[in-house]
This record gives sequence, C-alpha cells and structure tokens, in this order.
Amino acid sequence: MSNPLVQAFFVGRAVAEVINERVEVALTDALSELGKFDAEAREQLRQFTAEVIVRANHAVKAAETRTTTSNSSSGGDSVDLQTEIDELRAEIALLRTELQKYRNTAK
Repeated sequence: MSNPLVQAFFVGRAVAEVINERVEVALTDALSELGKFDAEAREQLRQFTAEVIVRANHAVKAAETRTTTSNSSSGGDSVDLQTEIDELRAEIALLRTELQKYRNTAK
C-alpha cells in the first residue's frame, strides 16, 4: 500500500463503516428505550384508569348507602326541610328589606 490515494480510500471507508455501526447501535438503543417508555406509560395509564374506576365505584356505593340511610331514617324529614326552607326565605326577605332601608338612609 504505497499509494497514498488508495490508503486514504480505505481509511475513509473504515471511518464510514465505524460511524455506520455506531449510529446503528445508537439508533437501536434509542428505539429500545422508546419502546420501554411506551410500555411503561401504557401500564401507568392502565393502573391510573383502574384506580379511578375503583374510587368511583367506592364513591357510588358510599352515596347509595347514605341515600338509603337518610331515606329510611324517618318520613317527617321532608316536612321539616320544607319548613326550614320557608323560614330561610322569610329571613332573606327581611334582610333585603333592612338592606334597602339602610341604602335609602345612606343617600
């Protein structure tokens, strides 16, 4: 190999092969990591979804239990509730009247 042009050709070819191999390894590693990330993200999303569904089911059961308990406690609660609502409306009306009087005297 006395010809420097031939030697430069083979050196260039060797450099290209080494770069090609390293790029191939780096690309393979990157794609492998991307696949791992995708699989982990899907698993975390599945676990998150399952946890949300479990909590929602517990909340529904708790709400049904509270509703059943409050409905079966006594039948007179609706009358008491209506009376309380009427009393609160009367208080609101009284407060509005007093507020209007205050505004008129402040002018």
